Amino acid sequence: MTRSEVNGKLWMNTAKGAVLPLATLLLVMFMVVPVPVILLDIGFIGNIMISLAVLMVALNAARPLDFSSFPTVLLFATLMRLALNVASTRVVLVDGHNGSDAAGHVIEAFGHFMIGGDYIVGLFVFAILMIINLVVITKGAGRVSEVSARFTLDAMPGKQMAIDADLNAGLLTPEEAKIRRAEVATEADFYGSMDGASKFVKGDAIAGVLILIVNILGGIILGVASHGLSLSQAAQTYIILAIGDALVAQVPALLLSIAAASIVTRVNSEHDLGGQISSQFGSSKAWTPVAVILGIMGIIPGMPHLIILPAAALAGFIAWRLSKAAKQAAIVPEVIPEPENPAKIEWGDVSDATVLGLEIGYGLIGMVDDRKGAPLMGRITGIRKQLSRELGFVVPLVRVKDNLALEPNGYRITIGGVIVGEDEIWPDDLLALDSGALESIVEGRPCKDPTFGLDAVWISQDKRSEAVVAGYTVVDPSTVAATHLNQLIAMNASEMFGMDEARKLIDTLKENAPQLVEGLTPSLLSLAQITALCRALLVEGIPLKDFRRIAEAMIDAYRPDMTIDMLVEAVRQRIGSLIIQTLVPVKMPLPVITLDGDLEGLLAQAMRVAGDARHPIEPALANRITEAVINAARPIMAEARNFAIVTSPVARRALARLFRPHLPETPVLSFLEIPDGKPVEVVAVVGGNNQQGGRPEIPGMGGNGPKERIA
Repeated sequence: MTRSEVNGKLWMNTAKGAVLPLATLLLVMFMVVPVPVILLDIGFIGNIMISLAVLMVALNAARPLDFSSFPTVLLFATLMRLALNVASTRVVLVDGHNGSDAAGHVIEAFGHFMIGGDYIVGLFVFAILMIINLVVITKGAGRVSEVSARFTLDAMPGKQMAIDADLNAGLLTPEEAKIRRAEVATEADFYGSMDGASKFVKGDAIAGVLILIVNILGGIILGVASHGLSLSQAAQTYIILAIGDALVAQVPALLLSIAAASIVTRVNSEHDLGGQISSQFGSSKAWTPVAVILGIMGIIPGMPHLIILPAAALAGFIAWRLSKAAKQAAIVPEVIPEPENPAKIEWGDVSDATVLGLEIGYGLIGMVDDRKGAPLMGRITGIRKQLSRELGFVVPLVRVKDNLALEPNGYRITIGGVIVGEDEIWPDDLLALDSGALESIVEGRPCKDPTFGLDAVWISQDKRSEAVVAGYTVVDPSTVAATHLNQLIAMNASEMFGMDEARKLIDTLKENAPQLVEGLTPSLLSLAQITALCRALLVEGIPLKDFRRIAEAMIDAYRPDMTIDMLVEAVRQRIGSLIIQTLVPVKMPLPVITLDGDLEGLLAQAMRVAGDARHPIEPALANRITEAVINAARPIMAEARNFAIVTSPVARRALARLFRPHLPETPVLSFLEIPDGKPVEVVAVVGGNNQQGGRPEIPGMGGNGPKERIA
């Protein structure tokens, strides 16, 4: 850009900025300085032109905020009209005795052409325009502005909270949220300004009446007293001039009132006012009754047939055209698909955003077919609802799809793209589970139950009664697959919990406990830290349904020098009652398996030596501990009783990781996680002398202390 272009641009910007101040000074000049009649005519025509432009902009705005400068424009347009009224009043009173053209050609034209030179007619025309403007349009627009301003201001906090919620949920970027907040603030300012601007229109209408009275009374008095006119001559001359002056001002005032009313009565739409009206009146159902009613009126004797019947024909023609257009729009043109390009690869071909997946062989398609009732789909929906309530977050949708690579009756369950389970079911048969107390054997296809690993047989439908009598537990194929899916989702809940789920948990909590959330994040813990902590709890089977208690524990336990693992252990100690209540009722003692004191000491020493190692226990010792705990747990598991393994806080995390593959549903607790006053039943002590109370003994461990050390 050359220097001359830069200077030209700066000059244009300066000129634009100077227009409004100069116009304001010009308005003041019109009020206090006598102006030539030619400038008065130019001002009146300019006033009408500006009023028409304002009306057109108001009608073409798609929403009120598209003309956000309207209140200010209305103020200056009103000031311009009043300044012209003051200047014209000065001219009328000073030079009105010289004739009807003394105040300019515009006033003369309005005084003679519009009212035919009869000042009585002019008074009535002016009175009617005043009634329309002041009583109908201005009063209605003022009321709408007042109500809109009140409702907009009342709704402003809710809109701001909705923007904050969308921002926290990730639905908006910070820039988009900033724009939305600015729009809300601008909307409140606009309607508040319109409430006040409507008073300008009302005051302008009242000022027009008062100026008319001043011109008439002042003109008659001056004409008779100062210029020697008779009363009738003075009345004829000055009243016509006053009426012409009033009409010149009242016409643009009426246009601005209509513009104000159209702005405040608008609703947000992608169309302008004409587009909204045409789209909402563009239905043949609206015009057909109009044509029929007008046709009936047109054939009634005494009615003006030559006027009503053509109107009925026009309405019928409009209805026919709209009906024809609607039928053509309803015909969807056949879309010829483009030939598939074998070389084109889409992102959808290489990625799958679904977290949960169930793949089935072609022999199981009938179980998800809507025409056959889709029994498996109904059970999956029920599982998702139940698990969502138990886990405390919404379990994602399960994508079911056929996989020709599977066996016809095979199915495969995936979580995050990882295969976590697969088996076979026979859709036309039933699975009979061995309950352990069979009175007879039912012939069938032997197998293992995919969920619990129990001995079972697949039997035909007609053997159901025989299997029930024999002591089997009989379930249908959809229940088998759904139960397997339920178990795997519960065991892998942490794999389905991410930052989006954590954000939704926080947003839900914020509705009831905003101060708690404000103290938790982001000032104390980041979203990533909260997500990691929640996933660690889910890994050990602790649900998040009482997230308020968990959030309070996070705040209470947090220390700046803590790692996530340390914070998890501290939080667990504060929510011990939540963990215990998932195992046994409140009044029942908690069955526990504990470790011998010597073994606890050995494990504590191993923790100190290994530091932050993932598997700090020496493998041989770990295998012996695991075997001993499993042996101790077998009698309790045979009774189908819940129990826990209790150890010291130092060894809890390592032992939980050690026992998880072998006892996935058995929690490992520290002594500090058991609430005070909770009764405990010690069912086994692992690691002591086998002579003492029948406790399982670990080879290499005697009653006098550890016999093995870890280097």
